[in-house]
Amino acid sequence: MDVNMSFSQDMDDEYEKLIRRMNPPRVVIDNDSCKKATVIRVDSANEYGILLEVVQILTDLDLTITKAYISSDGGWFMDVFNVTDQDGNKVTDEVVLDYIQKSLGPEACFSTSLRSVGVIPSTDSTLIELTGCDRPGLLSELTAVLTHLKCNVLNAEVWTHNTRAAAVMEVTDDLTGSAVSDPERLSRIKSLLRNVLKGSNTPKEAKTVVSHGEVHTDRRLHQMMFEDRDYENRVVDDDVSSNVQDERQRPDVCVDNWLDKDYSVVTVRCKDRPKLLFDTVCTLTDMQYVVFHGSVDTEGTEAFQVKKSHHTRTRKFPLKINFLISLFFCALQEYYVRHIDGSPVKSEAEKQRIIQCLEAAIKRRVSEGLKLELCTTDRVGLLSNVTRIFRENSLTVTRAEVKTKGGKALNTFYVSDASGYSIDAKTIDSIRQTIGQTILKVKSKPREQQQREKPSSQESPTRFLFGGLFKSKSFVNFGLVRSYS
Repeated sequence: MDVNMSFSQDMDDEYEKLIRRMNPPRVVIDNDSCKKATVIRVDSANEYGILLEVVQILTDLDLTITKAYISSDGGWFMDVFNVTDQDGNKVTDEVVLDYIQKSLGPEACFSTSLRSVGVIPSTDSTLIELTGCDRPGLLSELTAVLTHLKCNVLNAEVWTHNTRAAAVMEVTDDLTGSAVSDPERLSRIKSLLRNVLKGSNTPKEAKTVVSHGEVHTDRRLHQMMFEDRDYENRVVDDDVSSNVQDERQRPDVCVDNWLDKDYSVVTVRCKDRPKLLFDTVCTLTDMQYVVFHGSVDTEGTEAFQVKKSHHTRTRKFPLKINFLISLFFCALQEYYVRHIDGSPVKSEAEKQRIIQCLEAAIKRRVSEGLKLELCTTDRVGLLSNVTRIFRENSLTVTRAEVKTKGGKALNTFYVSDASGYSIDAKTIDSIRQTIGQTILKVKSKPREQQQREKPSSQESPTRFLFGGLFKSKSFVNFGLVRSYS
């Protein structure tokens, strides 16, 4: 039976290769037709997951997709992407343009090495995947255990959402600098980390996976949190300012059926941010939905109004003082999808599940809190020491990106205090003095947190609408911390 299944799989692979040879992908990069962006056209034989693959390659290169037109009905995939670099300019770097051609064109058909920008290679390291209940100081405890077990964290990414936490860590033996391979030691690492994740009175199970394969970190984190069902059991918060924040950030997701064409139409409207398209396409793919047609536009603006006494959203401007206004660039995504079995959405329960999962996927990457960047020579125990200092100063890490390049640790942390409001400047001063003024730097506050500041009761209501348009959105301008440049 196993032999027959293996033979069938081999035949399917050979058939796919034959189709690709007969219809090689074609990539056209155009820097002339659009004034504001580089236009990338991709035509190829259609196959499940190809849209995610293309979007993943573009976002792994830190390109911003401002517009997209998707068409993959039938056996052919024809997509157009308008992209810019991180500064909002056209992509002119020949190295990047050449990589796009090679990774999406005919050369990539049979070469997985050309599609590994965001993939962590782990032949010389060990991958650890962690899922559990989030709590203050969790990252500090996990890294302390790894340091105690003589493991050095080279790279890591940590997400938190809806009381749950997920992390993908790449570690090495601090003595040999290579992967941890001893089965007994691996078993002990898994056991101790699982105990930390469990904590006390945790209703959900903690999971720890150790491997030596390759993984795309962002996609794996989405899969882990999806499997952990972080989209369920939303946290109820009675704090008004917190509810204002949640309402302003909450994506507007709609799912309707187009019965004449047997499509389900998924519409997403929310604040634009980097990698948003990847997050939504990744989730639809992992939920086994196929996107046949779609469009993405991130160049519009949206006005949100949130009433303090009763939370609502509308596009009309308020006439009363008890409304807060926020203007921002809005992303509008529309997908015409079917399940992989060929059917549209069949029930209200399925519809609500899609809405919840997309909302969760969008909010997982929202960076809440104060952004801190650490750059110093890497050493064993560095991450454990830094996160311990955060914990001792009552700071919670809501998201973290840990990288090691050329012996240098390049870490980014998003931290908040227990109340969820701004962190006292004296706390930041104390932490920077302990770690090093030149090592740890304070970066601008994420825009998502701007409305969490408590407004003065004497301020004009129109200040929220116009005042922010002419001021820099940094901690320095808010007077919360002094400049450290």
